[in-house]
Parts: sequence; C-alpha cells; structure tokens
Amino acid sequence: MVANGLEPDFPPDALKQLEGIQQSAKETDSSIRDLTQLLWCSIDNDDSRDLDQLTVAEKLADGKTRVWVSVADVDALVKIQSPLDLHARKNTTSVYTGVKTFPMLPEKLSTDLTSLNDNAERLSIITEMVVNADGQIAESQVYRAKVKNKAKLAYNGVGAWLEGKGPLPPAAAKVPGMDAQLKLQDDAAQKMRTLRHTHGALDFQTLQPRAVTQEGVVIDLQLETQNRAGELIEDFMVAANGVSARYLTAANFPTMRRVVKIPERWDRIVEVAKGLGTKLPAEADSKALGEFLTVQKQKDPVHFPDLSLTIVKLMGRGEYVLEVPGQAPMGHFGLAVRDYNHSTAPNRRYPDIITQRLIKAALGKQAVPYSLSDLSDLASHCTQQENAADKVERQVRKSASALFMAPRIGDHFDAIVTGAGDKGTWIRLIKPPVEGKVVQGAHGLDVGDTVRVKLISVNVEQGFIDFVNTSK
Repeated sequence: MVANGLEPDFPPDALKQLEGIQQSAKETDSSIRDLTQLLWCSIDNDDSRDLDQLTVAEKLADGKTRVWVSVADVDALVKIQSPLDLHARKNTTSVYTGVKTFPMLPEKLSTDLTSLNDNAERLSIITEMVVNADGQIAESQVYRAKVKNKAKLAYNGVGAWLEGKGPLPPAAAKVPGMDAQLKLQDDAAQKMRTLRHTHGALDFQTLQPRAVTQEGVVIDLQLETQNRAGELIEDFMVAANGVSARYLTAANFPTMRRVVKIPERWDRIVEVAKGLGTKLPAEADSKALGEFLTVQKQKDPVHFPDLSLTIVKLMGRGEYVLEVPGQAPMGHFGLAVRDYNHSTAPNRRYPDIITQRLIKAALGKQAVPYSLSDLSDLASHCTQQENAADKVERQVRKSASALFMAPRIGDHFDAIVTGAGDKGTWIRLIKPPVEGKVVQGAHGLDVGDTVRVKLISVNVEQGFIDFVNTSK
C-alpha cells in the first residue's frame, strides 16, 4: 500500500472524528421522501458488508417497468474536507486484496452506519427510471429518500435461481412477493442489456482467480464467474450512472465522467479477430466488435474468457475526466454510452462521493461544492489511485498464485499472452488461471497468442512466476 502511494491506516484525526459518529444520519428535510415501504433488496458478493445500493421495480402498462435504484447517502455523515473525507480523498477507493481489505471509510461507517444494511432505515439518493418494453429509458428523475432493505441477497444465490439452477435464496423466500420482484427486475435489466448490445456495448467474460487459504496455505484458486444477478445489477447501475450524469448536465453542473477512449491498439484487435475468421473495420467500431464477441461466445464458450482478456488488455484502461457544461461527452467505448459517471458505490469509491455531493447541491439549488480546477485535479488523482489500488490487489493475487505454484516448478502448461511490451511479456495459464512472465523465448509473442510454457521459478514475496516458452 505505502509503496504505491496509498494510506493503509486511518490518521488520528479521522479516528477522532469517527468517535463522534454514533448513529446513522437523520434529516427532516421535507424534500426527503419516505420509500421505506417498497420491496427493496440488495444483491452483492456473498461476503460483501459495505452495501452501497438497493433496487426495486414496479410493473406498468404497455410492457413498461418503473425501476428505482437507491444509493447510500455517505455524504450525510462524511462531510467535505473533514478528516474522514481527506483520508478517503487520499486513497479514493477501498482495496480488496482477498487476504485483507483496506476500506476507504472505516467499517463502522462503510459496513454499518452508511451501509444499506438489512432492515435498517437509511438516507439515500434515488434514481427513478421508467424502462420501455424495448429497454429504452423513457423518463427519469433524481431525488432524496429514506429506504429500508428488506432482503440482503448475493449474486451466486440469486443468479442460480434466475437461471433455474438453484432454489430461491432463504432471505428472499421469507419476504412475500420478493420472488416476483426479482423476476421483474431481471426482465427489465435484460431488456436494457439487449438494447445496449444493439448499440455496441461489449460483453466480456474475464476470469478472476480468488485464493482459497487454509491455515496460511493456499490450497486452491477458484474462479468467480458472471451470472444473471450480476448482469441485473450491472445494467441497473450503468443506467443509474447515465441518469445522474445527464441530470447534472441539465442542471448546468460539471461532472466527473468515467471514460474508456478509442482502443489504443485497435489494429491488433483487428488482427486477433482476423485470426478467428472475422473481418473488423479499419476504424474502431464498438458495434462491430460487440457482434464479433457475441458470435465468439456462442461458438467457443470455453476459450471466450481468454479472448475477453485479450480485448480488454488491448482496449486500455478507463480513466476519470472533468466534463463542463456545453462540452461534448467523450463517452465509454466498452459500454457504448455517451453519458457515464460513477455514482453508485460511495462507500468504496471516492468519485461516487464527489458525484453525490454535486447531485445534492443541484437538488438543493446550491453552488457547485468544488472548483473546476479541483475537479480536474481530482479526476487525475482518482485515476492514479485506482491504478495504484489495482497494482496492490494484483500483487497480493500474484503472491498467492506463486505460493500455490511453488510445488509445480518444472511442469508444462498451455497459456495465452496477456501483455507484450518493453517491460516484458506476460501470460496467463489456461489451467490453473495463473499469470506470470515469459523470461526466455518471448521474442515475437503478442497479446492473444497461445503458447506452451514451462515453469522455472517463483518468488512468493515479490509475486514473480517465471516461465520459458517451449512452443515449437
């Protein structure tokens, strides 16, 4: 953490401020609506305790659906320029290493007083949307409200049930009407997803290994895969982020957008597609790329995660940018949307707190709480710190993988090239899903190539896993 410019511990003044916070935020503003009666639920990872958003839906006439997304009002307790805010501003994100979590905000807040916990009444920012039968958002509004989570659910349980592979999770079964509620949300989300893909949204399926430890020993690397419940939340959050960005623009407020620019190596993406029998346009085209990915997922689902990783690497990283009123949106290439910011995870991501403060100021007809120069600096800083957090998380995963692979030195594996440049050539094994570096025989290899490699050494502390290319 320290080596990557992040603060692993909360400073004394932040902890002192925390001592003075003993309950969740209570406000009596007449503009705050009471939506506690709705069948709200949270859907997150099995082990998530920092619950940022709730969702609920209502069936309307003509195939329309009203969707509400509730986002925790973190700003109600963490005020701008306070010690807790300054620490959050320093790190800009929670860091999840799989072994230890370094929360952006103390757990007393992020997993309790500012978390949308089961059966707890909380203040929130609401994005209300009417979704047409074709997936279009017909109308939307943003406002503040009180909410209460009726069911704390997890992706794996809900996803298995939606896909007909498992029972309705017990937490949902005990709430009358929650089964129909989840199906209604899923139906609306799938319509929105289909429309986004029609416009060129990219459908990736990447493999994220998670170390399973037992008494300090890594005994397995398990893969976390996407399912219908994950898609449901993703589609609702993409929509809510778009609504919040457009709301601020309509209010003549600046926004901090999340963008993925035109792919850095589109020429190589064209080469990869050509090798699989598809001709992509010479100029970057998200719709054509999306259609190619859809076909490949159906044709070769086993190797689709490897193709996804290749395309993700070739597209380049996302970043935060300041956008001022009147400026044409840069857009998000991978999501095929023009208006996109981050607003739905303020317990774990600082850009979302910034957006929340902008929204609350716009709702209250108040001045913009940040200067344009400050927002511009924050956009660059948040991009930098998010990349730093990724490095920390990757480092710990690599160390866990090195520990797991140590007994297999001398073994041969099939792999795919995930990175190639001046600093070296990196691969990921097909099985187990371990990443490492080709230290011999890397000449001529490029992202997307498949190779046969031999494991020659590991360094657990540094997370080094070194291979030689044994392909003929």
